[in-house]
Amino acid sequence: MTQKLDSLKQVSMVVADTGDLDAIRRYEPHDATTNPSLILKAFDLEGYQSLIDETLAQVKAEVSDEATRVEEAVDRLCVAIGTEITKLIPGRVSTEVAAKLSFDEQASYEKAHHLIKLYEKQGVTRDRVLIKLASTWEGIRAAERLEKEGISCNLTLLFSDAQARACFEAGVYLISPFVGRVTDWYKKSTGTESYAPDEDPGVKFVRGVCDYASRYGYETVVMGASFRNTDQILALAGCNRLTISPDLLEELASSDGEVTQKVTDESGREELPGKIGEAQFRWEHNEDAMATEKLAEGIRKFAADQGKLEGLLAKRLG
Repeated sequence: MTQKLDSLKQVSMVVADTGDLDAIRRYEPHDATTNPSLILKAFDLEGYQSLIDETLAQVKAEVSDEATRVEEAVDRLCVAIGTEITKLIPGRVSTEVAAKLSFDEQASYEKAHHLIKLYEKQGVTRDRVLIKLASTWEGIRAAERLEKEGISCNLTLLFSDAQARACFEAGVYLISPFVGRVTDWYKKSTGTESYAPDEDPGVKFVRGVCDYASRYGYETVVMGASFRNTDQILALAGCNRLTISPDLLEELASSDGEVTQKVTDESGREELPGKIGEAQFRWEHNEDAMATEKLAEGIRKFAADQGKLEGLLAKRLG
């Protein structure tokens, strides 16, 4: 019998949503995504301790300014982990710009260039990296500039149609519309305990994003993210890419069965609409209570985890 994970790989590119090298070796994804929360988890893994020590030793030797030393340590550790990941996958690794820069276009743009330079020093070319930015108006504008310079981006924390449309029109390489966090909000808002896969609000949202991309023939890759269970994953089989946590990858690898494609591409069915402007973007996103709340919450959570990581590194730096 065929494993569901192997069958899924026939219709969607599977991406590992983790910084755990052992998990990446085990499930053989094409790409891998990281974020401050995942790097924070990786910080305690035994296999990373020598890498952390080496990275901090370099920072101590090369960065004299104490005010920027911890921030530089975070950047270098993320790149060091990302570099190790690129040795295990054929595709790209996503590395995130600090969430605290989500509303600063220029600072996000500059941080992206800094991360790319750090990767290049490690011998990792920019075509192996995706710069991960929050899907704020400022993040999308920074991504638009970076894409024109050959730096590909992954726009994350995407919860609204307005965010997706702005990303498509900016020509970003990849977007990560969230599934589980959307569903979480609707469960809490409506008191619903569970949804059938085809009625799941997160699944329906991502299917709608995929359909929009297909309808207008956008080349941006749509990668479903933030899954709570394998039913959500299988309901989006056929989406360009799916980024999946190790526990759900294991569940799929341990189950037999053929996966049925649920998302199809019929590119270029309609003429492109006029571009969305900043005021319209902000208004349409604001009108979606779920998207407004989850974007703000996601930025706060990533920023908090970045702060925890900075605290741990500050102690190790002495």
